[in-house]
Amino acid sequence: MKIKSVTINRRKKSFEVTTYTQVYSFPFAQADPQPSSGDGIIEATIDPELGREGFSYRLTSGREGVVLMDHVLEYNKDPKFMRDLLLYKLTLEAQNRVKASALAKREIVRRLGTSPAQFYRLLDQTNYSKSVDQMLMLLHVLDCDIDLVVHAKSA
Repeated sequence: MKIKSVTINRRKKSFEVTTYTQVYSFPFAQADPQPSSGDGIIEATIDPELGREGFSYRLTSGREGVVLMDHVLEYNKDPKFMRDLLLYKLTLEAQNRVKASALAKREIVRRLGTSPAQFYRLLDQTNYSKSVDQMLMLLHVLDCDIDLVVHAKSA
């Protein structure tokens, strides 16, 4: 997700990160190095070397830090980002289970009722066009029990 602008909100002690669709807040306390009252932030700029997907900031001491948009999205629990993170974790687990499985890949494909190309797309952690449902079916074929646990948000 590309950053359109980043501003310093000293009153809220946070960075205000504006994308082309939304504004996110990212507190100074989450940054590394962390600003303090004696070592405040001088400037924050979008980092073109990160493809506008991160920003850098400089403290009065001269120390510098970088914040990636992924950190901002994770902190703000962006629903699309959290879905993609879940898919990523399920994919890594499926990759490990396929390696450890005694089943041949052809047998896994047959049990899924899909094509080999689709099977390999499911195992590609950079592919986010797959569904959580497809990943759950794959893990079921690999003899995994999946428990979904829902917690109330903590304060």
